[in-house]
Amino acid sequence: MPKVKLIDIAHGRSGDKGDGSNVGIIARHPDIYPFLKEKLTAEVVKEQMKHICKGEVERYELPNIGALNFVLHESLAGGGTVSLKIDAQGKTHAYTLLRMDIDVPDELLEKVH
Repeated sequence: MPKVKLIDIAHGRSGDKGDGSNVGIIARHPDIYPFLKEKLTAEVVKEQMKHICKGEVERYELPNIGALNFVLHESLAGGGTVSLKIDAQGKTHAYTLLRMDIDVPDELLEKVH
């Protein structure tokens, strides 16, 4: 099973939600969504984002659009209006997650290449 970056099989978008950030991960093909649902758990995201996210990670499933939405609590040092972080609104958080390595079956990679 090849190891690729998550960005090879998914798109992402993120932004602020108070003191937390919101990261949406969208499968590049409908057949990839069940794989993401199985492999991209809240625990996996928490581990990948532990340097950013100090609180818990909640995951929401959006099967109608083939997406997963993660809320990273306590990831913005108080939120956009008070944070001294360079990325006070969490706009880079999706890209940070999309850079993670993931083992993907060849038959799913063929769907996006």
